[in-house]
Amino acid sequence: MKIGIVSDGQYGERAYEQIRKWFPTEWILLPFPSSQVVDDISLSLPSCDLYLSYLRHPDIAMELVKTGVPVLLGVNLGPGFLAQARLYNPAVIGPETMCSLLPNTSFWQINEYAKIFGRPVFYLILDGDRMVWCHPIRGSPCGSTQAAAHELNGQEIDHETLNRFAISIGHNCRAPRFGKTCDKEKAGIIHLEALLAAIKSVNPEMWEGCMQAIRSI
Repeated sequence: MKIGIVSDGQYGERAYEQIRKWFPTEWILLPFPSSQVVDDISLSLPSCDLYLSYLRHPDIAMELVKTGVPVLLGVNLGPGFLAQARLYNPAVIGPETMCSLLPNTSFWQINEYAKIFGRPVFYLILDGDRMVWCHPIRGSPCGSTQAAAHELNGQEIDHETLNRFAISIGHNCRAPRFGKTCDKEKAGIIHLEALLAAIKSVNPEMWEGCMQAIRSI
């Protein structure tokens, strides 16, 4: 499956670097128009099975949608845009965050992508209260999942460590804070929930201790 990362230059570079490790991937740079309304748009795009749109201008993004190829919106242009886009192309997904996507859509291209990139899944090796190894099986396309998981290795799992983990996700996350794409706070919560779920599956007693520490704050 070939993926096209379509950007106007502001976002998408880190996603391109991560995704190209798993899929044949093209970096497609389009201009960002100075006008709020653009007429007579003509896009020349390489053929791909899936486009990830990091376009910020709705008219350019809509023209991408009109190709009929499945599109994953890395920049959320609002529910009105998404509803209109699906009139032209039902295979358009606008996830709450790029790390919230699950491989349960009606479109095989998006599902194949979401097996690798989306809502985090962690494989853990624990030694008592210490994290020996934390490996992301699935994570965010910006690379924040991998970076934050690596920082857990060798750490004692307590409230302070969990807090640092969530902060690290926000620090490495490419999304603007409370911006038009996804935001860092939501990404931190999604990752923390996924890590706690992994801890629960391996050591329910440790998970209960983590939950008690979280409830106490």
